[in-house]
Amino acid sequence: MKLTVSRRALFLSTAVLSLAVAVSGLPAGALAADGTIKLGLVAPMSGPNARYGAFSMHGAELAVKDINDAGGVNGMKIELLNADSQGTPVEGVSAARRLIDQDGVDFIIGDVSSSVTLAIQPVAEDAEVLLLNAASSNPKITYQAGVGGFKWTYRNYPTDENRALIVAKYAAEQRGFTKFAVLSVDSDYGRSAIAFTKKYLPDFKGEILSEDYYKEGEVDFRSVLAKIRDNGAQAIIMYGLADTTPIVARQMVELGIAGKVTLIGNGEFNTEKTIKSAPSALEGAVEAAAWLPQFDSPESKAFVEKFTATYNEAPNNHAYVHWDTVNLLAAAIKQAGSADKVKVRDALSKIKYKSPVGEVTFDDHNQARLPMILLQIENGKPSIKGAYTADIQYPAN
Repeated sequence: MKLTVSRRALFLSTAVLSLAVAVSGLPAGALAADGTIKLGLVAPMSGPNARYGAFSMHGAELAVKDINDAGGVNGMKIELLNADSQGTPVEGVSAARRLIDQDGVDFIIGDVSSSVTLAIQPVAEDAEVLLLNAASSNPKITYQAGVGGFKWTYRNYPTDENRALIVAKYAAEQRGFTKFAVLSVDSDYGRSAIAFTKKYLPDFKGEILSEDYYKEGEVDFRSVLAKIRDNGAQAIIMYGLADTTPIVARQMVELGIAGKVTLIGNGEFNTEKTIKSAPSALEGAVEAAAWLPQFDSPESKAFVEKFTATYNEAPNNHAYVHWDTVNLLAAAIKQAGSADKVKVRDALSKIKYKSPVGEVTFDDHNQARLPMILLQIENGKPSIKGAYTADIQYPAN
């Protein structure tokens, strides 16, 4: 019953929109208020990921306000409309369709969840609406974008593959590691990160000596760590859960490998709580992030100060990437000299956008070539080592 009503609503809204276009003689995008650019945001405003959605919305709101207060883009103001994906593909598709069919948006930013973004891609493609992704990391989104098929999907965010490649490159070239052990979470995220790492390690003369995965809630890693102690690994590649990292770190101390074997990957190595759990085990740990509030650039610092003053809390990664992606879209519209979605898409493909982290350009899969921040724990504190980029090797289409 629910599906029937949804389809009727969709057909009705489409029919009304088509009639309005026929009567006015204008394209659908021109039905927006004069001089207004309609921008949709699909994000989880309810459900378990609602906090991420709130940060996403606040970041986008802040960018829109700043742009509009400065006179808009080429004299046009941006109107931001949000739709709740609830963090699920089905609701995400419904949210995108409402923004397209009822609100008449030509541009959508979303979603936080990769599964939702993957579901929205064909919707945006069919409607020829520009989908800018700001926070999903599944490489498949990029594999099937641009020359991969979906011409209307762009991503202004590093993928899990970008992260794995940059960490492996830094570990090999800057730390001199060639022998690795794997201790990663047994999930799509954990296993795919290792698969990507294995894809690139041969380029850096690296080899994996042992490979182990753990289940959520697992607490005893002594046998695995003893094996790593004995096999001569220089670093443990860990893509895992934040709550697990302190347990592993403390047991590294017990087994006598703290300070001898280095943690690399992504497992919230850089938080004060994690470092305090076992400082000697975390010393030297390497992690890659899309952005950090501590990043030392004037633009990044200004964003952190303004966001904190506006919302009475410090921004997280989701706030930053959505703020930055709105500014990226505004730059593309300005470069295009028009809010026409085809012209904006073409401008985006050619853009050289100066983000607070570094210059952003797009490859032929519509994936942003953008830096990731490398940090290393030094003297018990996270130290930013710089912003690093690396081009991924796409599979054959």
